[in-house]
Amino acid sequence: MAGAGGGIVAQIITYPLQTVNTRQQTERVAKKEKDSIPSPSTRPAGSTLLHIFQVFKSEGLGGLYSGLKPSLLGTAASQAFKNKAEAIAVANKRKGKGDGSPGMLSWLIVAALAGSVNVLLTNPIWVLVTRMQTHTQAERKIVEAKKEALLKEASGNGLLHSSLSDQLVALDSIKPRPYGTFQAACEVYNESGIAGFWKGIIPTLIMVCNPSIQFMIYESLLKRLRTKRSAIKQGPTNIKAMEIFLVGAVAKLGATISTYPLLVVKSRLQAKQEIGGNISLRYSGTIDAIIKMIRYEGLSSFYKGMSTKIVQSVFAASVLFMVKEELVKTYTVLSNKSRKVI
Repeated sequence: MAGAGGGIVAQIITYPLQTVNTRQQTERVAKKEKDSIPSPSTRPAGSTLLHIFQVFKSEGLGGLYSGLKPSLLGTAASQAFKNKAEAIAVANKRKGKGDGSPGMLSWLIVAALAGSVNVLLTNPIWVLVTRMQTHTQAERKIVEAKKEALLKEASGNGLLHSSLSDQLVALDSIKPRPYGTFQAACEVYNESGIAGFWKGIIPTLIMVCNPSIQFMIYESLLKRLRTKRSAIKQGPTNIKAMEIFLVGAVAKLGATISTYPLLVVKSRLQAKQEIGGNISLRYSGTIDAIIKMIRYEGLSSFYKGMSTKIVQSVFAASVLFMVKEELVKTYTVLSNKSRKVI
């Protein structure tokens, strides 16, 4: 419960960053476009903060928090397995094995197994979250594709300027459709059937090593910190909230940098494939996505929005661990008081 609570708090605080990051990851810009002046819709924001303000200005707070409800469900579900490793470690200590804390190898194995089960069960949730986060972006791309087709048709058929102008104004007036969890689910099913809810499952399964690396680094650093604190026997032995924050940040930073390209591939597979309007930038599967990204956009496409992701994921992980540890301490204090009363 503490892990789920920490994850939910961290998700709410950092969700606007996650929304912006997903849009950055799914933005297609072909190599040939890089040497020309980008259009307003493809020109990258000067900074993540500016990008957030742009989304807020055009779509309001709802745009920044699109897909939050299913995301919170997925976050809570993703925290469900960690206590199992701790319970096994405590049981081993009672048998005289270990010091009561999971070792590096234990964390790696348990996190990998738990992560694989978690991915298979929760992938449909994250497909819907990605769709909801990128819905406005996809709708805008579709309108732009229609404009380009209209302009080409006008130049070829000699369409009257007034008629062309009216049609362009009509396209500009189109507002994004209402888009909630149900609408996203229907769209995914209509496009690809039941299998559509497991799009991006291959890179996501490979990315199981992300939480494994994260928890391995986190638990190792925390164990060293506790050992050092106990050895010097000066001051309180409890780990402070700020120390937890910093340890969590370092752990998530290492995990994020090593697995980010897979995250970009996953997001692109789960986003609406009509985005961009160019078949060379639309993907039928993981291998197809990797090949086309390298061929048409270059290796740099695998690291789009990485700075935003580092800020979001590191801050979210730090808050998660900090809140979790504080909730555990609070529960322990209340539990001890309750026992005394009894």
